[in-house]
Amino acid sequence: MPVICSLDDALTTIVDGCVLAVPREQAGVAMEATRALICRQMTHHNVKNLHLVALPASTLQADMLIGAGCVDTLETSAVSLGEFGPAPRFTAAMTGGTLRMKDATCPALYAALEAGEKGNPFMPLRGLIGSDLMKIRSDWRVIDNPFGNDDPIVLLPAIRPDVALFHAPMADRHGNVWVGRQRDLTTLAHASRKTVVTVERIADGNLLDDHVLAAGVLPGFYVEAIAVVENGAWPLSLPDYYPVDDAHLADYARLAKTADGFARYCDEYVYGKKAA
Repeated sequence: MPVICSLDDALTTIVDGCVLAVPREQAGVAMEATRALICRQMTHHNVKNLHLVALPASTLQADMLIGAGCVDTLETSAVSLGEFGPAPRFTAAMTGGTLRMKDATCPALYAALEAGEKGNPFMPLRGLIGSDLMKIRSDWRVIDNPFGNDDPIVLLPAIRPDVALFHAPMADRHGNVWVGRQRDLTTLAHASRKTVVTVERIADGNLLDDHVLAAGVLPGFYVEAIAVVENGAWPLSLPDYYPVDDAHLADYARLAKTADGFARYCDEYVYGKKAA
């Protein structure tokens, strides 16, 4: 059974050099946990050289972890602040050559994760041959389809994260987590060796006993640790619960254009713990 514990205790599974997988913004990003990881890196220097897998893209979370020096390798399809412009610390790291990038497409990332979920060493995928990605992804292999003639296909190595980290609306005391219609979170948890979840609240009873909610529940045996963190996705959204804080993202985009501005942002919103 997973442990319901403090956020600091839950995050002890995320260590130097681990493969950390996080979801897209609309699925439930654990932003308070991200701020806590940055605090650990700055005080103890034990959250660095992460291989961050952002499925299938990322915004503020990846940009902050990169800016704080936590990430060595990034595997994703895109990092952007959307309408607020490019992700500034990601852009600076790529320009400065301090970040190793494993570029991919959204379908490729999900296919590789599904291979990890199923315990397969690889997953075949069409639609990649002829793209520039094949020039830079030496770990992607092309073989002849053994069931066809003159039919090359790409094999993607499985993604098997050490830890999956996300935020969800609620869990119960049995460790079951309600993810609702965000079904890609279950794939993320299935493929990962450990899963750490922050939630808005702990529900009474057993979520799997509720015939309305059960279809959207991740069973507790996939979960390592749960921490209760209200507004844990802020300033990003938690679908059906609260929207993205556009004003805050605009402020971040303005400040984080420079290293000094990013440091000032962290002083106020990470170390100072100023939240909405």
